[in-house]
Amino acid sequence: MIATKEAKKEIFKLHGGSETNTGSAEGQIALFTQRIEHLTEHLKNNKKDHRTESALLDLVGKRKQLLSYLKNHEIERYRAVIAKLGLRK
Repeated sequence: MIATKEAKKEIFKLHGGSETNTGSAEGQIALFTQRIEHLTEHLKNNKKDHRTESALLDLVGKRKQLLSYLKNHEIERYRAVIAKLGLRK
């Protein structure tokens, strides 16, 4: 599912505090995670789509940077995000 405006607002409302708080690390990580899941499903059916594969790797890198920031600066928020999204770390 591609994120529509309503879906993005819902993601930021659940993870970022409010639907207008689009800059929070938790909201960004949740949005990246949703997009990563979507692209992963796409690549299962389209193995030769190298463009999407590179975009997926870019998203994973951005999410990793945000997670590293949270881990180094605010460990409690990091642990909450990992638990809420079910990420492995």
